[in-house]
Amino acid sequence: MRLSRSLIPTLKETPAEAQIASHRLMLRAGMVRQTAAGIYAWLPLGLRVLANIARITREEQDAAGAQELLMPTIQPAELWRESGRYEDYGKEMLRIRDRHDRELLYGPTNEEMITDLFRQSVKSYRELPQIVYHIQWKFRDEVRPRFGVMRGREFLMKDAYSFDLDHEAAVVSYRRMMLAYMRTFQRMGLKAIPMLAESGPIGGDLSHEFIILAPTGESQVFYDAAFEDIDYSGEFSQSSEADLERFFDLMTTCYGATDDKHDATAWERVAPDRRREGRGIEVGHIFHFGTKYSKPMGLTVAGADGRPVIPEMGSYGVGVSRLVGAVIEASHDEAGIIWPDSVAPFRAAILNLKLGDAACDHICEQLYADFAGQALYDDREERAGVKFADADLMGHPWQVVVGPRGAANGRVELKRRATGERQEVLAADVLRLI
Repeated sequence: MRLSRSLIPTLKETPAEAQIASHRLMLRAGMVRQTAAGIYAWLPLGLRVLANIARITREEQDAAGAQELLMPTIQPAELWRESGRYEDYGKEMLRIRDRHDRELLYGPTNEEMITDLFRQSVKSYRELPQIVYHIQWKFRDEVRPRFGVMRGREFLMKDAYSFDLDHEAAVVSYRRMMLAYMRTFQRMGLKAIPMLAESGPIGGDLSHEFIILAPTGESQVFYDAAFEDIDYSGEFSQSSEADLERFFDLMTTCYGATDDKHDATAWERVAPDRRREGRGIEVGHIFHFGTKYSKPMGLTVAGADGRPVIPEMGSYGVGVSRLVGAVIEASHDEAGIIWPDSVAPFRAAILNLKLGDAACDHICEQLYADFAGQALYDDREERAGVKFADADLMGHPWQVVVGPRGAANGRVELKRRATGERQEVLAADVLRLI
């Protein structure tokens, strides 16, 4: 992408409405623009990050054996009346009527709809277990939306749903999805702490929320240092129930709590050299709720003896759009965003410091072609200082600085955004080094 032709409207000043780092930086870097209270348009730079986070989330769901589908955003009210949640959910649910006066709602979650789809489609115990998921826009009519995409009214969410024949099998599915979450966050360069949680309006008897460590987080977090040292992809296999049990035991015995759930007695049992404190942001929540939805909605399958069995269910949500803000909260400095390589909108920014210089133009054009869509080329008629500031603000992992003195000798400067380290290299070596 050439910056001179891009819809990336960077700002020098911070908008007055932005109260937290991620909101300020997403506006200043030209990633999003607000269209209504708590509702944002994702501009090209922001959408690339959102797509990368969705891709990683999708890959780990697939690796856990989940199948992707896509459910509608608009749902019939009658499904929610079957489960008993239509009146209970509160004013956060946006209720609407169509031209035929049918009651509908803009879905805040999909437990009812997926239960209805399964009762139409799955008839035998031989078809279980199953886990399905989708990545879809949701709407919750927050009374005071704030903090940009961190607490908006419209948001992109991955929600998955498991169906099992009995409680024992349901717990295996729960553990499998919990491991998928920890792998997902680790691949995004985030440190996540799973914590026992209340089930809230979703319901259930087993629930964990996932807190991302970030200096500007909304909650005080107390946790065991063991969480910082685990390689979730390398140490545990999704295909081994023994590995899943070992993983779950580790997750539930290592101490992790937020301020309001802090247990001083349990904290004392953590070795002093392993005690850690910090700030955190909730980005995901998982639930096992048994037959809370399948029973009232009449979902049954024929068991091995021919008798009807009510499947046990679980639900697993992660805020895909919220994660964009969480990554920024966890990784930024005074100059701007510092994207982890895995979620960055571009691998590098190419900065042409003297547009019109034959050597600079030639090297920049060659690098731009070689990066094959993975670099943002700053070809604007701007001062070098402006280009440096915008590259730092947007947070690309690498900056390739092309000036006339180095270009005359086929050399460029490489800057690593996270560390500020700089080195002069041959232009021909840039792709290999990055």
